Amino acid sequence: MASQSEMDMTDRRLLNIIQSMFPLVEEPYLGLGKQLEISEAEVIERTKKLKKANVVRQISAIFDTRRLGYKTTLVAMRFPAETLDSSAKVINQHPGVSHNYARNGNFNLWFTLAVPPYESLEETIEDMVKRTGAESYRMMPTIKFFKIGVNFDMVKNVGAAYEYYSPDGYNASSGEDWKKAEPVTEYEIEVIKELQEDIALVPRPFDGMSKRLNVTPQELFAMAEAFKDKGIMRRFSAVLHHRKAGFKANAMAVWKVSPERSEEVGRIMASSPWVTHCYERPTFPDWPYSHFSMVHATSKKGCEEAIKQISESTGLTDYMLLYSTREYKKTRVRYFV
Repeated sequence: MASQSEMDMTDRRLLNIIQSMFPLVEEPYLGLGKQLEISEAEVIERTKKLKKANVVRQISAIFDTRRLGYKTTLVAMRFPAETLDSSAKVINQHPGVSHNYARNGNFNLWFTLAVPPYESLEETIEDMVKRTGAESYRMMPTIKFFKIGVNFDMVKNVGAAYEYYSPDGYNASSGEDWKKAEPVTEYEIEVIKELQEDIALVPRPFDGMSKRLNVTPQELFAMAEAFKDKGIMRRFSAVLHHRKAGFKANAMAVWKVSPERSEEVGRIMASSPWVTHCYERPTFPDWPYSHFSMVHATSKKGCEEAIKQISESTGLTDYMLLYSTREYKKTRVRYFV
């Protein structure tokens, strides 16, 4: 297996390319080989090794949950230490749980949940609480969505989230319209179900999808581009296992921000290349922290330095760092399953 220390410069350059945008063409590995000056077969073999080592988790489409009409929230729960692992496994069974981590702090389990329009977030979470015996929980849906831009420079080993997606209009997006669900046809749902699956490591990985959908590869790529134009699909790319890729520390920094500074602070946080996610969420009497910024770095010290820079640039000093102590689940939401 190719560990982080065993990856050579070609592996790192390959990872930089495919985590940003995997080519939607009939022979993508051939094109990647030309960029890297290696053969198609070597690109496929290197990608296989990186997947076997779990550096690359998956290569598929990334869809916008809200544009597909799904309802989402971050959930914080507290469990006794002796039942934390078993409870996390129960929660992982839900297909709408994409990220699930144990963290330090008063709430020791944090996960994201997405449900289709016809299901209730509240009822789903209440059922989880009953099944696991959670001592307490908080629903923390997004109020303002400032940034999602997971990108690591594998050559320089630094955060590289310079270009990012902000569906609420805090960069180059169109703002409020991006909050609205985009209607999709039954056939488009079938296309989404194909594009969300991990592609094959063969010279022509899209042929099987096209055949099942009864379209040509060019027609499939055209539909993917149309999804991007509508805001349904953000991009087609690889997702890396950040720890296996060398970014071994991640901290969820939660900040106490006055309402009048919400957007100003959110934009400053989003501008950091170390911040991969940035949101405003609701506060509670026992939880005064409104802004969440996720930071990944090669070390805990790196996370703390990035957070220190944000503190200095915003003037905020009331914050907490919640480090993940165990990853129970990280995947892409599978829609319409």
